Parts: sequence; C-alpha cells; structure tokens
Amino acid sequence: MPAKPIRRYPHVRVAGEPRERGRLYGKTAAARVRRSAEAYAGLFHFYADISWDEARTWALPFVDPIERHDGRYLEEMRGIAEGAGLAFEDILALNLRTELMFAAAAERALHGEAAPMGRECSAIVALPQITQDGHTLLAQNWDWMIHTRDTVIVLEAQQDDGPSFVTVVEAGLLAKTGMNERGIGVVTNALVSTADKGEPGVPYHILLRSLMDAESLTDALTRLERARRSSSANYLVASAEGLAMNAECLPGGFSGVLIDPPRDGVFAHTNHFVSPQFGARDAQDVSLTVMPDSFFRLERLNHLLGSRDGAVSRGLVQRVLSDHAEHPYGICSHEDTRTDPVDQAATTASVVMDLDERRLWLADGNPCTSGYRELDYSDLLGASGGVPTARSRRRTTRDEGRSAETG
Repeated sequence: MPAKPIRRYPHVRVAGEPRERGRLYGKTAAARVRRSAEAYAGLFHFYADISWDEARTWALPFVDPIERHDGRYLEEMRGIAEGAGLAFEDILALNLRTELMFAAAAERALHGEAAPMGRECSAIVALPQITQDGHTLLAQNWDWMIHTRDTVIVLEAQQDDGPSFVTVVEAGLLAKTGMNERGIGVVTNALVSTADKGEPGVPYHILLRSLMDAESLTDALTRLERARRSSSANYLVASAEGLAMNAECLPGGFSGVLIDPPRDGVFAHTNHFVSPQFGARDAQDVSLTVMPDSFFRLERLNHLLGSRDGAVSRGLVQRVLSDHAEHPYGICSHEDTRTDPVDQAATTASVVMDLDERRLWLADGNPCTSGYRELDYSDLLGASGGVPTARSRRRTTRDEGRSAETG
C-alpha cells in the first residue's frame, strides 16, 4: 500500500513589487515551471483535445477579467514568465488549467460521455471550541496528477502591497493551499457543474491567489462575491480568530456563492456540492460523475471526525488524512495502476495549518510514507498589523532565507 517516498518540495522565498516577486519565483523554480508547462500540454490534449498553442490562444480573453479583479496578478504572471524563460501566455494557460480541463469534463458529462479523471482534494477545519489547544486548525490532502511531485513548491511571499503569505502550489501557478499574516487560511476543492463552460472570467487559481491577500473573512467573502468567476470551486476559509466559512461557488456573480458555517466547530468537504442552497440553482452537479470517490471520502471524513473521543488535535487530523479506506481512492490517495498513465493521480501533498501560531505541517506526497515536517512561519507571518500569534516559537525545519531550489 505505501507509496515510494519522494524528495522534499523546495522552498522559494520572494519579495518586492509584483513583477519582481514573479521574476524571482520564475527564476528560482524555472525547471519546475517548465515541467508544469510540459505536463499540461499533454493533459490538455488528453482531456480537451487541444494543443498547447491552442490553449495559449484560448486563455487570452481571460486577461481582461483578471485585470478588473486585480492587475497585480497579471504582473506576477508576467514576472514568472520572464524568470522561467517562457512566454506570458504559457503562464496564463497554466493558471487556467482548471477552467480548460473541467469545462471539457462538464461537456462530456452533459453528453453522457464523462469518465472519471484525476482525483482531487479532502479538506477539514476545526475551530477553537473543539480543538485540544483552542487553536484554529485548517487542513487538506491535495490529490492530483502524479507529475505534480516534480513541480510542487512552497512559495513564501513577503509583500509590500499586501499581507505576506505562504502557499503550497504547482510551479507556475499563483496560489493553492496556504495562509497569510492576517491569520487567514485557505483550503479548497475543485467542483464541476453544468454551468462550467470555460467562459472568460476570474479563474480558480487567481481567486486562490486573491484570497491570500484577504485581510479578514469578510474581505475573503467580498473577493469571491465581486469576482465574475469562471469555474465552480469550493473555498474553505478560516481565521485565527476562530471563525470559518465554506463557500461553494458556481461560475458567475455573487448569487452563485453558497455559504455554510462549520457545524459544531468542525467541517469537512470533498469534491461535490453539499450546500442545501444548491438545489435552488439551475445548474446540475456533475462532480460525482467526474470524481465519484468524492462521496466516499466525505463519508469517511465525517465518520472519523464525528466518532472521535475528545477534542480534535493536530495528531488526529494527520491520522485522518492518512486514512486508506477505499484504497487506492481513499483520503490518502494512491495511484490506480489500472488507469491510463496520463490519468493517474495520488495525494500530491498533505497540509495542516495552525492559524494561531502560523505554523504549517507538510507531508511531501502521501502522508502515510513521508510523514509531516513542521514549518514555523511565525516570523514571516507574525502579528504585525494582524491577529496576534498565540505563542512565539522559532522552531523550523528549513534554513532561514532559503530561496534556491533544493531537493
């Protein structure tokens, strides 16, 4: 059952203006950014039957919606392209990988042709009233194509135009799972509905980057509502103040943001719509056609969290994320060797965050084999201008100021 352990994901530390941050990101992680482009060229052909050049052209109409949402994110992408020696259109296409691939999946589902595709994510939040130490815990298993084990980085961004943040992300993309110095943390799940047409709007991964700039949960919700979103997605957002929201979002405007709070201090989400509000929408949920394991992962998450004896601890969350029920399609997901090699997926990374202490525990690949390493960001994401940290610890498993790509 255990997968072969992988090398630790490299850390990339950036600072400066948006374009300079992007340039340093692209230069430091150039090999991984180029590997991302190479891999998605194959995946776009496999899932959507379009070439890389066609994908680059298809992406261009998204520039204007991104500019209207926040033009700094375009500057970051231009900087990444310059640093990695690629064209801006290459980085834009990478950041639109969800819109392109999942719109194609939704189209196939409408015609009864959908087949399961690469697995996605399992997310958990536990609030102070039920956690062992009274802190807010936010966690996720990120399951995706196995090529990402060659592309993931830990991006550490010190901003002068917004809160500093840390995100575990595919090289070339702007953000994924992470937290910022205001004590805001984000985990996420892809969703697929019949409303997913791949129409120009603010892309999924741009919104994840936008949430890294949120000053509060109210600000995070505003960012989701004011965007003309291009794709369905779930955003589970929490704060060090002990508050959280789960936002299932459809493409479009504010009316497509379906918000639910954690129940009894804990909440889990996978890759299908569960909000009671969804039934009133015109769209149909096709997530379980594309990702049928999602139902069983959520059932297992709810059972393991609901049947616990006592408070929720970080150790319990890590054990839940290492669970193998329904192997290889469990919470800790492993490759299914019966599938096409292009379509094989597994847990890319497992992340547990203590938002109070700005600490993160990262499993590089499957947590059952790699275990978790502690990353203390109380310095980078300290209390300056934000929510005070519960304790000030300086333990770390990485060298301070590390910015070069290392194994």
